[in-house]
Amino acid sequence: MPEQTSQNTTPEQPRHPKPGLYRHYKGGLYTLLCVGRHSETEEWLVTYRCDSQGTYWVRPLDMWLQTVQGVPRFALIGDKPEQTRGA
Repeated sequence: MPEQTSQNTTPEQPRHPKPGLYRHYKGGLYTLLCVGRHSETEEWLVTYRCDSQGTYWVRPLDMWLQTVQGVPRFALIGDKPEQTRGA
C-alpha cells in the first residue's frame, strides 16, 4: 500500500465491497451501487438500494462491513445486475 507523502493528501482508501447483490443478515436483498465520501467529514459511505421497495439508502462503510450476531451484516450473493433501463 502506498504511503502518504504529503499532509494535504486524504487518508488511504479503505477496503471497499464490490457492487452487487447482497443479503442483509435479517434476510432482505439490497443492491450495493457505489462507495463514496461525505463532502464535509470525509467519512466513507455506501449507497445501496432496497430491492423489495426500490428505496435508496446511505450507510457508513464501517457499518456495512460489520459482523452482527456472528454473520456479516451484508453478504454478497451475486454480481451487480446489468442495467436494463436508462438512468
